[in-house]
Amino acid sequence: MIVIIDNGHGVNTAGKCSPDKRLYEWKWAREVAQLIEDKLKAHGIKAVRIVTEDTDISLKERCQRVNALCAQHGTSNCVLVSVHINAAGADGQWHNATGWSGWVAPNASSNSKRFAQLLYAEAEKAKLQGNRSVPPYKYWVGNFAIVRDTKCPAVLTENLFQDNKAEVDYLLSAEGKATIAKLHVEGILNYIKSTGK
Repeated sequence: MIVIIDNGHGVNTAGKCSPDKRLYEWKWAREVAQLIEDKLKAHGIKAVRIVTEDTDISLKERCQRVNALCAQHGTSNCVLVSVHINAAGADGQWHNATGWSGWVAPNASSNSKRFAQLLYAEAEKAKLQGNRSVPPYKYWVGNFAIVRDTKCPAVLTENLFQDNKAEVDYLLSAEGKATIAKLHVEGILNYIKSTGK
């Protein structure tokens, strides 16, 4: 099994930051993606980040990179997680929405849905579920290209909110980064166990 990690967005992607500019999604996502990769490798799991550049890589290119790995290793031997931070508004203001969510495509496979549920279970253990209504099946559905146009099981995670002051503090803390990396790693390990690979 190979775990494919997408850390989305780049230094030149406009607007992906906290209102006070302390938190930049591109930088945070790369740091956490690296933590996830390192922790998976420590467990003996093959993991690869598809975006090592700091600049924005188009969704089309990112999907092509994922699908090339699927072709090389076999789709059933790959799983993708795309790491992001959510935002309640696009107005540069602080908001009150909180919490973690895992997203699958409208055409998601049962494996993608199971993977999202396993990730959510770990977020719940970490008490990161937030103040929004959680769907009964414990995943959200969104028409995001990175999970829609890739061939392997795939989940996009929105790791708290970059326009919530308390969550920005947590996201920037060593504890927050470690906790979010850990929930991904545990969810991935549980998914791999569930596949019998």
